[in-house]
Amino acid sequence: MANIKSAIKRVGVNNKKRAQNQSFKSEMRSQVKLVEKFVEANDVENAKSALPTTIKKIDKAVQKGLIHKNAGDRQKSRLTKKVNGLGA
Repeated sequence: MANIKSAIKRVGVNNKKRAQNQSFKSEMRSQVKLVEKFVEANDVENAKSALPTTIKKIDKAVQKGLIHKNAGDRQKSRLTKKVNGLGA
């Protein structure tokens, strides 16, 4: 455990940030799963309406550095492909 006052403060700040990051990442994953659930159920309307908010969450996670840019792009691409495949 840290003894120095500034190190103790850093530990607190790091814990707070980690909790915020975990919360945001979890929210993003839940949103992705929601779209995938709509795709699985062939629910075109709900899938198309949920996709933009999901993409927004993924972009925000990339912006915050929670996931890598390429990983975010890959997720968006795959989800979009799935949703667009429903209409065909």
